[in-house]
Amino acid sequence: MRSMSCKGGSLLSTDSHYPELMPQFDLNILGCGSATPSTRHNPSCQVLNFRGQLIMIDCGEGAQAMMRRMHMNFSRISRIFISHMHGDHVFGLPGLLSTLDLHGKGGSVDVWMPADGVEIIRSITDYFCRETSFTINYHAVEGDGGLLYEDHALTVHAFPLRHRVPCYGYIFREKQGPRHLRPDMAKFYGIPVCRLNDIKAGADYVREDGTVVPNERLTLPPSPAVSYAYCSDTMFTEETARVVAGVDYLYHEATYDDSLADKARERGHSTAREAARIARMAGAGTLIIGHYSNRYTDVDILVRQAREEFPEVIAADEQLTIQLSK
Repeated sequence: MRSMSCKGGSLLSTDSHYPELMPQFDLNILGCGSATPSTRHNPSCQVLNFRGQLIMIDCGEGAQAMMRRMHMNFSRISRIFISHMHGDHVFGLPGLLSTLDLHGKGGSVDVWMPADGVEIIRSITDYFCRETSFTINYHAVEGDGGLLYEDHALTVHAFPLRHRVPCYGYIFREKQGPRHLRPDMAKFYGIPVCRLNDIKAGADYVREDGTVVPNERLTLPPSPAVSYAYCSDTMFTEETARVVAGVDYLYHEATYDDSLADKARERGHSTAREAARIARMAGAGTLIIGHYSNRYTDVDILVRQAREEFPEVIAADEQLTIQLSK
């Protein structure tokens, strides 16, 4: 069958291939321990790999070494989100920024953190990274948080958590992507390259003789958009469940088991059961627990108590990668 041409566009031979790639959205755990150092866990740090760009969430000590072990490319870090100004969530940040400079990273890195920490971190990096090969843009998170970042594929919102210092959670929402082109049908109808984006956006294809090929014959439904919420140090609060309602994946701190519920409240933390209650109330798809107290040599008791409230529980662990894309 003859291919139709487009003005100013290229023809696509009927022998060409139409690759359809699944968008990448992976969560990498670099650290999931609480404040006191242990030989079992690193302090808090996660990295989202979103379509090749690395987005860091919190940056405790040891983040760089774990990135090496997980074969992550430092130069791909473009955005960093810090939940609060406790050392186990931020002490790794100055060293990371210094290393990026040593590697000659270009462009810029955007760092979001509670307003009370911006000048503190800026003064440290101004001293130790006086002439960086890249620009560091600091953004203060304050009040109710709200929309912090948006591009063609992703939004990031912040929301307050209940801790001993100003602390924020973050929701990462993938935007709905285009429909998936059926390579066999595109080849059969000889669709020119210049029409592919319109068809993936939902347009029908009009052939040279005027025949209309409906979009449903040429494409498949888009992949479901994925959402991920990160709830760092926080006490149990129903408001958190309301804010993260409906997320596909929820990370929620689970520092203690039931027997230490009073200590959790005193220190502004949650038990594993309380984390699971938040997931159940929010209607989340999967709960990921972490920020374990160093008193636990294993986290079986935390997982067990969480699953008594909510069945879909994953225990965070260093070097664990969770594929969020569906």
